[in-house]
Amino acid sequence: MLVTTKEMLLKAQKEKYAVPAFNIHNLETISVVVETAAELKSPVILAGTPGTIGYAGGEYLVAIAKAAAKKYNLPIALHLDHFEDIEEIKKYLDLGFTSAMIDASKENFQNNIKKVKEVVDYAHEKGAVVEAELGKLGGIEDDLIVDEKDAMYTDPNSAKEFVERTGIDSLAVAIGTAHGLYKGELKLDFQRLSEIRSKVKVPLVLHGASDVPINLVRKAISLGITKVNIATDLKIPFAEAVKSYFRENPEANDPRKYMTPGKEAMKAIVEAKIKMCGSENKA
Repeated sequence: MLVTTKEMLLKAQKEKYAVPAFNIHNLETISVVVETAAELKSPVILAGTPGTIGYAGGEYLVAIAKAAAKKYNLPIALHLDHFEDIEEIKKYLDLGFTSAMIDASKENFQNNIKKVKEVVDYAHEKGAVVEAELGKLGGIEDDLIVDEKDAMYTDPNSAKEFVERTGIDSLAVAIGTAHGLYKGELKLDFQRLSEIRSKVKVPLVLHGASDVPINLVRKAISLGITKVNIATDLKIPFAEAVKSYFRENPEANDPRKYMTPGKEAMKAIVEAKIKMCGSENKA
């Protein structure tokens, strides 16, 4: 049975570790993430962007995730990542997704609250939970592109009001991370994170954690981050391993053979990220 992110994140908040949220795309990537999480006894969040769900099909992803949860008896949440369309969110919550991130961060403060509150009211009736973002992360996440000059950090005082007025279950904060790979030197605003944590009671989420040094992620976790999103760091090794297989075996045509090196390369990253988050043996 799939669960929401609520209990797993509150437990992480209390015990000062984070739950990794891995962006998945298909059967292969879900199986790698869940099997590795089961081996390490870690709770896990399977996240799908609008592009991923459009590609793979929401019905298939729900069925695969439910099968994985049943097989491994592991706390698994199925999460809608960076959705902007409210009706789409409602559709997938009806289908069986247990968590949704409504991204109205492009909107002004009042409109962001209005949109998020509508999703919260609907999701809570369904027994699902909601994550929202205040501030904007630069970079590229699927079709969502935010220029670095338009990226805004989360204001601690606004965060407090935002959480209270929307009733969200977790808050994604902008403290200097970006989607995709980084350009230039990475600087995270840990003072800002500490101020947000002191004013906001709900679990805090770090987006854009791929390519961030382990020590910085762990420091963010020590200051209150309880969910860490990983996407690009998974795709690159998977793709490189598959491309390498085809270079060595140009006549290959069996998905069972050329997908396997990709799964193995991805598994190593999933294991490392779980250990980075400190969620090993927390299931």
